[in-house]
Amino acid sequence: MVRVTELHKKWMKKPKYRKAYEALEEEFVLASAVIDARNRAGLTQQELARKMGTTQPVVARLESGRVRPSMRTLERLAEATGSRLLISFEPREGKRPQA
Repeated sequence: MVRVTELHKKWMKKPKYRKAYEALEEEFVLASAVIDARNRAGLTQQELARKMGTTQPVVARLESGRVRPSMRTLERLAEATGSRLLISFEPREGKRPQA
């Protein structure tokens, strides 16, 4: 049986796969941050949804990375998890801003 991580390494050598994967990186990072905040707060998806004033399927979609939440949603999530929302801009590797 082949492990997913082994397949991923193999597929990352293919330019088309690598490009598609890298295009989703920001969504994976955000979804992971949402899950981490919920876990740090010791909440289930249902409990977080209740504290945010929404439903569990909404929280599940946030954690899946399939949606791009609004600032208001991120603010409610931070409040519900006892977190502080920080947003930053970092330069991409090898790219410099145009003057």
